[in-house]
Amino acid sequence: MEKITMNNSLECPVVGIGTFMLAPPDAENSVREALRMGCRLIDTANAYVNERAVGRGIRASGVKREEIFLSTKLWPSEYENPNAVDETLERLGVEYVDLLYIHQPAGSWLAGYRLLEAAYRSGKARSIGISNFEGAYIAELETKWEIVPQFIQVEAHPYFTQTELRKTLARYDIKLMSWYPLGHGDKSLINEEIFASLGKKYGKTPAQVILRWHIQMGFVVIPGSKNVAHIRDNLDILDFALTEDEMAQIAALDKGVRYYHRTNEQLRQFAAWRPSFES
Repeated sequence: MEKITMNNSLECPVVGIGTFMLAPPDAENSVREALRMGCRLIDTANAYVNERAVGRGIRASGVKREEIFLSTKLWPSEYENPNAVDETLERLGVEYVDLLYIHQPAGSWLAGYRLLEAAYRSGKARSIGISNFEGAYIAELETKWEIVPQFIQVEAHPYFTQTELRKTLARYDIKLMSWYPLGHGDKSLINEEIFASLGKKYGKTPAQVILRWHIQMGFVVIPGSKNVAHIRDNLDILDFALTEDEMAQIAALDKGVRYYHRTNEQLRQFAAWRPSFES
């Protein structure tokens, strides 16, 4: 498994499995099977309400905890909960996580970031991150963090390569973890001729070519699926490499257009909503 080195010298696998929108039974099954296939990066969140299921999948896989890079996120309703980190660890059934994010720049997000910094200092989180902090939000956090985050998780794909954000990330060597890596299922992206052509050249699907592009951009990618065959395909992207010319051709697709447009009203709703955690 290829790995990326973070700004605290720890390593993270470049490809893993995400569990967004996976119901607990599906999350448990996908995590278990992905780990058995050799996957070593698992991403979840308070808001996905499947952390207990992810923990069950990890234990059922037979893979040792120390071999797994486990990532989760605190939801805004938990930012002022002094027990939020411990409760998250309890749901997952682990003593620490390898990466702990705050999920949205909503509510008392600075209090949430202070929870992350405390978890990092205590060893309950081996690295910390910010999710969906772009533009003015990361600019403000820059002036307030005591510990520089290791990761940011944001929307990224060949139509939206986060050009401006990456300038900030480069200053601090903050790594990017992609969500919507395949364009949220947009067929126009998947069906771009360049991906079909490269797929034929390398014996891969267009989706596999796009996932490989993420890795070579320096991104970590976490496609999610409840289909075991798709999980296997998503992980099978480490035996080929795109050339510089091919990467340049893909770069020409960048439209600077995202699929998800968050509003200030949604941020207010996020701060008011509390997940119904699996009991």
